[in-house]
Amino acid sequence: MYLYGASGHCKVVIDIIQKSNLDSIEYIIDDNPNNDAINSIPIIKTQNLNFFTDKSFIITIGNNKIRKGIVDEISTNYLTAIHPNSILASNVHVGKGSVIMAGAILNSDVRVGEHCIINSGAVVEHDCVISDFAHISPNASLAGNITIGEGSHVGIAAVIIQGVKIGKWVTIGAGSIILKDVPDYAVIVGNPGKIIKFNSIENE
Repeated sequence: MYLYGASGHCKVVIDIIQKSNLDSIEYIIDDNPNNDAINSIPIIKTQNLNFFTDKSFIITIGNNKIRKGIVDEISTNYLTAIHPNSILASNVHVGKGSVIMAGAILNSDVRVGEHCIINSGAVVEHDCVISDFAHISPNASLAGNITIGEGSHVGIAAVIIQGVKIGKWVTIGAGSIILKDVPDYAVIVGNPGKIIKFNSIENE
């Protein structure tokens, strides 16, 4: 298998893959690498999109919009990576390309979309739906029956109460407490969470 993106996030995914006894990683692909290797895995550059055909990949880039842009450009076999020290209920669904970090807890009937990141120690309670390209940061807590829209980022240690709907491409600040629905593109911070601005639709 291959990884796309020689970032700090890549290092964490490497650890998950190695501890899960998944396929060995042949190369890390990066357009502008700072090093020749990560954990002795060679980093290579390629502009040839045919290189990706019929290969198995995980995109190891934390930025949600960049991940989406790569998927829009490259069609290949995307894999999931789930840390063995995460806890997933038996009926959790995890979409292709998504990564579940160590200590994350996903309870009954959680649905994680494609190319998502559920980071270290995050708690996602029953019946939550995490849409494609979303990122739930470390120690964030989602109560039951929450919907997270496409590309949204829930900051570290943020808390969302049950039943709340978070729109697409929303940014929730670190430590924020979200008590009500949040519209598309909003940037919301504080306790209780307040919208301070909106992300540009053009940047989606």
